[in-house]
Amino acid sequence: MMRYKYLFLLCAVVAVSTGLVAFKKAKPRLLVFSKTAGFRHDCIPVAKVAMLKLGAENGYEVDTTEDASLFTAKNLARYKAVVFLNTTGDVLNDDQQSALEGYIRKGGGYAGVHAATDTEYDWPWYNQLVGAYFLSHPHQQTATLNVVDRNHPATAHLEPTWVRKDEWYNFKSIVPGLNVLIKIDESSYEGGKNDGNHPMSWYREFDGGRTFYTELGHTKESYSEPAFLKHILGGINYAAGKKK
Repeated sequence: MMRYKYLFLLCAVVAVSTGLVAFKKAKPRLLVFSKTAGFRHDCIPVAKVAMLKLGAENGYEVDTTEDASLFTAKNLARYKAVVFLNTTGDVLNDDQQSALEGYIRKGGGYAGVHAATDTEYDWPWYNQLVGAYFLSHPHQQTATLNVVDRNHPATAHLEPTWVRKDEWYNFKSIVPGLNVLIKIDESSYEGGKNDGNHPMSWYREFDGGRTFYTELGHTKESYSEPAFLKHILGGINYAAGKKK
């Protein structure tokens, strides 16, 4: 009889433990999208690995994909934020575009990295989402970045100036009202064409959701650079609505 009593208690403990696992809060999910229909950055493979590692270390489940068919209302509802990681060209069809619009309008988050501004030129809503379109770039070189807002999760770890090497975009169709985080000092490098008022990273609330963009992230080396990765993480945290 005593043996059955202990067996009963053991089963009860196992049942409680199983229940606790079952009710454990799921981690927020990120969809990292890197489809290209134009220029393809050779950093994309290492960038994907970096996003997976960043997620694992900071409480996110990360799905990486180049499959645009995942852009449905039902599937996007699973994610706290969508990251356009060096996408280029026309990557979503009309139905997929509508799904992303609906996702943002329901409070979803968007983070764009580098060539995300070299994407979807014929979709005006996307221009508003990402904040600007790519115009041109000079050769890769070292330049000075001025961190004009250090009160945001993407920039709180940075000093007022940040000197680094990357590929520096010039922009067109810059959306009014962006909350600019970082500007580039056009006197510190060759080829700047935004008349000295040259944003490199920004955020804002848009159409019911949250958007973040950083121009940084062309080079493979960026994705092993702690300051850059922390910059990306802060932007993703903002887009995902993660509290400090």
